Amino acid sequence: MRCFTVLGPSQTGKSTLVAKLASLDGPPRKSVSPYGSSTTEFEFAGETWCALDTPGTNESLALAQDALLASDACILCVSPAPDEAVLAAPYLRVVEASGIPCILFVNRIDEPRGRIRDVIASLQAYSGHSLVLRQVPIREGEKIVGSCDLISERAWRYREGQPSALIQLPESEAEREHEARSELLEQLSEFDDWLLEEIVEDREPASDALFSIASRVLRENRVIPVLFGAASHANGVKRLMKALRHEAPPVTALRGRLAAAGGVEENALTAVSFHAYYRANIGKTVLVRALADGLKQGAALGGAGLGGVQEAGAGRSITGSMPAGNVFAAIKSDHLPAPALLTATAAKAPPEWTEPPTPMLERILMPGSERDETKLSATLAKLAETDRGLRVMQEEGTGAALICAQGPMHLRDLRKTLSEVFRVEVTDRSPNPVYRETISKSSNIHYRHRKQTGGAGQFADVQLSVRPNERGQGFTFAETVKGGTVPRNYIPAVEAGAREAMEKGPLGFRVIDVDVTLTDGQYHAVDSSEFAFRAAAKMGVKQALSQASAVLMQPVARVEIHIPSVFSGGVVAIVSSLRGQVLGFDRDESAKGWDIFRALVPAGALEELTRALRSATQGIGYFSKAFDHFEELYGKEAEAIINAHGVGSHPS
Repeated sequence: MRCFTVLGPSQTGKSTLVAKLASLDGPPRKSVSPYGSSTTEFEFAGETWCALDTPGTNESLALAQDALLASDACILCVSPAPDEAVLAAPYLRVVEASGIPCILFVNRIDEPRGRIRDVIASLQAYSGHSLVLRQVPIREGEKIVGSCDLISERAWRYREGQPSALIQLPESEAEREHEARSELLEQLSEFDDWLLEEIVEDREPASDALFSIASRVLRENRVIPVLFGAASHANGVKRLMKALRHEAPPVTALRGRLAAAGGVEENALTAVSFHAYYRANIGKTVLVRALADGLKQGAALGGAGLGGVQEAGAGRSITGSMPAGNVFAAIKSDHLPAPALLTATAAKAPPEWTEPPTPMLERILMPGSERDETKLSATLAKLAETDRGLRVMQEEGTGAALICAQGPMHLRDLRKTLSEVFRVEVTDRSPNPVYRETISKSSNIHYRHRKQTGGAGQFADVQLSVRPNERGQGFTFAETVKGGTVPRNYIPAVEAGAREAMEKGPLGFRVIDVDVTLTDGQYHAVDSSEFAFRAAAKMGVKQALSQASAVLMQPVARVEIHIPSVFSGGVVAIVSSLRGQVLGFDRDESAKGWDIFRALVPAGALEELTRALRSATQGIGYFSKAFDHFEELYGKEAEAIINAHGVGSHPS
């Protein structure tokens, strides 16, 4: 079995292309996972193929990366409009990072929205590989009615519902065809000395030799060839499938590439898992591609025996052993992670390029019932194991389930899986930013803790100096007691009590950046104890904090915004509108045509940054974040936060 992934934005008709490719020689066998990823098995020219298709949204890039991990090659399906080339930028970035051979297919050419050469020029801005045109269109006015192959120099006219007809190349297209063929030969000659010599000697190279060179160049991932068509009319689809059949590398090349990238001995690499999901009444299903002959039910894989083995596209059980290249579904094999490089005895993490984008959407999930509450955390842990684009944490203060998703559609799919597969109903809300408070002036306090019960009493007397610390220094404690007024064995209890007082200040938030110094005190030989001194310190510090002009502190995140350069002009305005600060930007050395902006943004504005960035970049831009520091917040905004989350109101 040979395997390829089809990538691209959903607007490009990608799924239609998969359906047409799979139906060329008979009915396909298709299976769809809960997240919308599909495997389609079909026959073409006497060979079995498997097409992997993931949802065409940037929120599903993690699924696309995992599918590429198991593919011999990929097809990047793009729009015929030059101004929509930027929508393909995230996919070109993934393809470049993966090192997988790629064919670019310009779809929907029945819609006259631009010239093919302009589309390629626009896409080249995001590709480190040369985009090499392998066909030229045959036009009647603005309408594309056929194509001419630049290697064989044979021309074809599209026919609705029928195979394309071989025709004589129209004279009006001869000059353009000659020019494009010369460009193709020059580009291919960069990778073949024989062809370069043929061109220099002004000899016409044979078509068979050119096809062989083109095939080798694709398998070596030197260029990205460009074909075109209209999948909805089946135009150009068979030509694309023939290119895959003759030019895509075999599964042995994939095995060698993965072994080298993952640091695994090639002979030991048995399989690669690339997608896992849960099904009601079945449990965990892992999609696996065999990289060596002989895998079957019960065979050792990933450190344990394979459970049930089914056809990925039909769900029928597989009873015999499978050849290298087969894609199958492993059930009752919960020990298998995905994605992973699998040997008989171990499962190894995939190459670094498969690391999914940082999830930007944070939501609190709230169970619909007490029964759901007990199941939610365990269920989310399971889903996080099968969805690397999802992160699961706990909200500070409440302990509620906090998830980080790739976006609203990812969140929708997650809630659907919780409901339909695990029967757990949830609602969601935005998480509360982690606010803190500090003090702006010093305060000295004398506090005496005295309590008399029927037996031994409680007594502790402390004199404390409470003052602001430098930003970021946190809580510090010191003592300057002289003459043994507070015995040494009680001083740790004073520090413990002071720390407890920091857990909730007068505004209702944890207190930071405060220094507490024990300056003096008294004790009683019978009634004093560690408990009494801790209680005295806690209450004394609380009184001191209430007298020291409390100030609300908001968290500020350091963000790295990744964005295609065409959108960079709007980033400063977005960050400024959120009371943030742009620190600088650079070209992204790892992705052609992308910029990286570094900025400081209040944590409370990160959700709005997500929305604004997606809106301004057609859903392409994304950012990673990390806590940087706390800063003071005053005025009506501080009052609103205190009233909503703290206690009391902001001091004037």
